[in-house]
Amino acid sequence: MGYTRAELESYRDATRPDLVETGVRLLFVGINPGLWTAATGTPFARPGNRFWPALVQAGILPRLPAHAAPLGDEDRRMIFDAGIGVTNLVARATARADELSRDELRAGAAALVERVDALRPRAIAVVGLTAYRQGFARPRAAAGRQDEAIAGVPTWVLPNPSGLNAHDTVATLARAYADPARAAGVLA
Repeated sequence: MGYTRAELESYRDATRPDLVETGVRLLFVGINPGLWTAATGTPFARPGNRFWPALVQAGILPRLPAHAAPLGDEDRRMIFDAGIGVTNLVARATARADELSRDELRAGAAALVERVDALRPRAIAVVGLTAYRQGFARPRAAAGRQDEAIAGVPTWVLPNPSGLNAHDTVATLARAYADPARAAGVLA
C-alpha cells in the first residue's frame, strides 16, 4: 500500500483514535501521528519506522502486525492481548514532530495525565525525549525511568523509533522497550 505525497498531505492535521482498550498494562506514548499513521489509522505505520519490529524483537509481540496498512482485527487483538496500547502526546498529524509547538506539547502532556488516570496502566513508555522534556517542562530529563511518574504510574522515556532517529537500531530499541514491559508484567 502506498500513498502519493499529495494523498499524505491531505491527512495533515487529521486525528485518529488511540490504539488502546481497558486493561492496558503498558501504554506507549508517541509524540504525534505522522501523515502515514493518519492515512492508515495505524500508529507508527510509516515504512521504515522501527516501533513494531522492536516490539517483536523484545518479545513483547509474537509477530509483526501488518502495520503499514490499517490494522486488521487479528492484529488488533494480538496487540491488546499482549497488554499494550498506543496513544500520543498530541493528536494532530504532521509530517514531522518538529512542526508541533511547545504549547501543543504542554497541552498534550496535560491531556495525557487525564488519559493515564482513566486507563491506569502499570507502566508508561514515552517514545521521544525532546517532546517529553518540552511537554512536561523537564528540560534535564534523561532517557530511562523517570523519577516523576505520570498520574502515579511509573514512566520511562525511550528513544523514538522514527527512521529520522539514526542513533538507535531495532536491537537497541528492543532492549530499551523491554524495561517498561517487564515493569508492566508484559514480559517476564
